[in-house]
Amino acid sequence: MTVVLHRRRPTIRPFQRVVPPQTLSVDFPTVSLWSTRPPLWLAIKTRDLLAVQRALGLHNAKPCPCQKGLSGEEKLFIAPPINGWTLVVGSELPDPADDPDICFHFVTGLSRKVGEVQLFSSNRALYGHAWVRADKGRVIRAYAWANQTLWNQGTRSTAERELDLATFDYGSASETNPWHVPDVIIANVDKVPLLAARWSLDPAAVYDRIPGQEHGVAGER
Repeated sequence: MTVVLHRRRPTIRPFQRVVPPQTLSVDFPTVSLWSTRPPLWLAIKTRDLLAVQRALGLHNAKPCPCQKGLSGEEKLFIAPPINGWTLVVGSELPDPADDPDICFHFVTGLSRKVGEVQLFSSNRALYGHAWVRADKGRVIRAYAWANQTLWNQGTRSTAERELDLATFDYGSASETNPWHVPDVIIANVDKVPLLAARWSLDPAAVYDRIPGQEHGVAGER
């Protein structure tokens, strides 16, 4: 079952099988900006892998090497906890650029079950980008851009201001250009991992330093 493709709260399917991955507690350097990272990922503030698997409704769970899982090849991959955060990547995560409404219901529904949930998107090919932060079913901050502002909710965070991330109101004429992508949009895409490192984790920093023998859990919804 893929991520819900209709405008209602995603249904969490009954829990089937749990594969407990190993737990990592390592202090990593902050950001490795140009290293391999998935274009879309979740950071969940928990060490409880079983809770994450249940909340996602993970089916057909199996151990998966971390470097393969974090590359985004799996439908869903849950990495071992790192510094109190659990990363989730995969093609079944909803992209705000496709439908911010579906993404809103997915993130808020998940956060009601597991607490603080962050979603990040950084697409260098199409320049789409997003950052979302929710806790206990409530969106604290969200911004998504794909040729226009799709989602702008909550107060601009301190980290956004310090990183000089550009955000625009809905329908703003200053965010688009008929001839080229504005420099501020390109800069936003490159700064998403920096924001992730401030709020939680940058997957590239984890990918570059995680031992090759470590395993997480792969599966599908």
